[in-house]
Amino acid sequence: MASIIKTSINLNDIPKDKIYVGKKGKYLPITITLNDELDQFGNQGPVVVEQTKEERDAKAPKTYLGNVKVVWTNGTNVDTAPRNDQPAAPAPAPAVEEDLPF
Repeated sequence: MASIIKTSINLNDIPKDKIYVGKKGKYLPITITLNDELDQFGNQGPVVVEQTKEERDAKAPKTYLGNVKVVWTNGTNVDTAPRNDQPAAPAPAPAVEEDLPF
């Protein structure tokens, strides 16, 4: 596992026509975006209802359900969002190759 991402979604905003029945229950296809920059609230990206190709081509408005924050990472995926009481996590140090005789 490379990261733990935290989110909350607004259940009132879920379009009922996007829910489909699968083999093990009801599902809502969503898309989560991780941006390079934090937004003004410290979030790293949105959670939106997945759009069909036709909706994307028609430039239909997205249905936003919430936002995401990376709360833990092993350093190989993305940086964590800074907490209110802590500065942003420093970037991992680059690997150092030693000049060994063997």
